[in-house]
Amino acid sequence: MRAIVVATGYSDRPRIPSIARQISPRIRQIVPRAYRNPQQLPQGGVLVAGASATGIQLAEEINRSGRPVTLSVGSHTRLPRLYRGRDIMWWLDRLGMLAKPVAEVRDLDAARRQPSLQLIGTPERRTLDLAGLEGQGVRLVGRAAAAGDTRIRFDGDLADTTTAAERRLRRVLAKIDRAAASEGRCPIDPLPIPNLILSAEATEIDLIDQGIGTIMWATGYRREYPWLKLDVFDAQGEILNDGGVCPYPGLYVLGLNFMRHRSSSFLDGVGRDAEALTAHLAMFLAAPHRAAA
Repeated sequence: MRAIVVATGYSDRPRIPSIARQISPRIRQIVPRAYRNPQQLPQGGVLVAGASATGIQLAEEINRSGRPVTLSVGSHTRLPRLYRGRDIMWWLDRLGMLAKPVAEVRDLDAARRQPSLQLIGTPERRTLDLAGLEGQGVRLVGRAAAAGDTRIRFDGDLADTTTAAERRLRRVLAKIDRAAASEGRCPIDPLPIPNLILSAEATEIDLIDQGIGTIMWATGYRREYPWLKLDVFDAQGEILNDGGVCPYPGLYVLGLNFMRHRSSSFLDGVGRDAEALTAHLAMFLAAPHRAAA
């Protein structure tokens, strides 16, 4: 074997915050990949930690089953599923935002830390966001920051994070409005986007006192490569690479977040990167003594 492409994806293992180790065993802790339906959970309320795509969908489903749900919200990206008669992903692609190369990104580390979009993929393409969840009775709190036994403390940052998400939302919609006006396309008036009206925010709760028996850690994923016995990792355990080309000759990666473009980790964006890596890989195999760097 002269070359290998690591295409195991960007989301490998659940990322569970360290505060989970401080929580009483009386509280069941679960991650989304181990969840199937609300009936498998212990009786009582559920704290869902994480308000990106997975977190908001689980919060809604569990809440609809009749269980009280508290949603712990950190940084998030709010977008409508449909806007001006088109799917929001159609607009992002139309504006060139998904194909934006890393060379044009001002702060690549910050871009790579951006949370996934608050979108769901149901056939009716409906919008689900914090405003909708609060209207359904889901209680919103800030990011889970500390824990001890049955108590959890939340950052008092819910207003700040939702305001920041609102600003990002309005910037994206303004770009779409300008594009629609300049092209004379999609004359359909934009749907109104409801504002989020926050209720009083709890900064610390006792899970047992609140009747909460389960914590769902919808806090994203991390990657590990225990099987890759090469000195190709940075201090965070990520494979060093330049657009998918690793410093070790013949080693490549594919599907990582913002690897070459914003959509490098998307199903419909990985193909572009694969074509570029295929060309580099072909040159490497044609010249076996040439370093793949």
